[in-house]
Amino acid sequence: MKKAVILARGLGKRMRRKIDDNNLNARQTAVADKGIKALIPINNRPFLDYVLNTLADVGYHHICLVIGPEHNELRTYYGEILNVKRLSIDFAIQPKPLGTADAVLAAEAFVADDPFLVINSDTYYPPQALNALRRLEEPGLVVFERDALLLDGNIPAERVTKFAVVKIDCRRYVTRIIEKPDGEILGKLPEPIYVSMNCWRFDSTIFTACRKIGYSSRGELELPTAVQYMIGNMGRRMRVVFGKGMVLDLTGRGDVDSVSKRLADVEVSL
Repeated sequence: MKKAVILARGLGKRMRRKIDDNNLNARQTAVADKGIKALIPINNRPFLDYVLNTLADVGYHHICLVIGPEHNELRTYYGEILNVKRLSIDFAIQPKPLGTADAVLAAEAFVADDPFLVINSDTYYPPQALNALRRLEEPGLVVFERDALLLDGNIPAERVTKFAVVKIDCRRYVTRIIEKPDGEILGKLPEPIYVSMNCWRFDSTIFTACRKIGYSSRGELELPTAVQYMIGNMGRRMRVVFGKGMVLDLTGRGDVDSVSKRLADVEVSL
């Protein structure tokens, strides 16, 4: 598997939100005001450069950025300015921000019939996790122990509790994905609790599932709902990969400083 789809269509509402404890420089502030998280300067490089560098290191060489029609800066930087040697970068347009399942559908022409990775543009994943998905021979999902995310990454506890929880059977396949679980649900789950950081391996079956689901209460087509449909209605299984290592989440302005420090020694070669 050499193809990766990166979801970069988000509106960046939380990144645009100003905070009192703001250590951003002028350039970082200007990009944050636009909500383009993938382009936030981290040690003088766009954050997405670090994500792409890791993908190239572990063997993904064909990349599709799912963007909005208004994201000219992303298209210009990765399509014209950046001199890329280890990767090829394509673009898919998601006309409206109608959810992650809709974003995946936008990349269908790029994917064709090949297996492919799907990740967020505002998350830095450990190489081990990305490589493990690449080596699978079936659809899969990387899960992380909730407590380990707190120890190894930059994600605050209150944010981790809002992540989707994954229930796993004895054969290491997903049985259920629970979005935004409440305290009662979490209290009934055995330890360790595993969460999804939207790091998936799919085949073309997911496109059918994305078309079958309805809109959520937020008015979006949600990728976890499509995965649940694929498992429950299409007889497809989702293999679990247990992720280890540093996960960095660039959700808002308060994350920029910690992400910059964690990536300070990472050399980028694209």
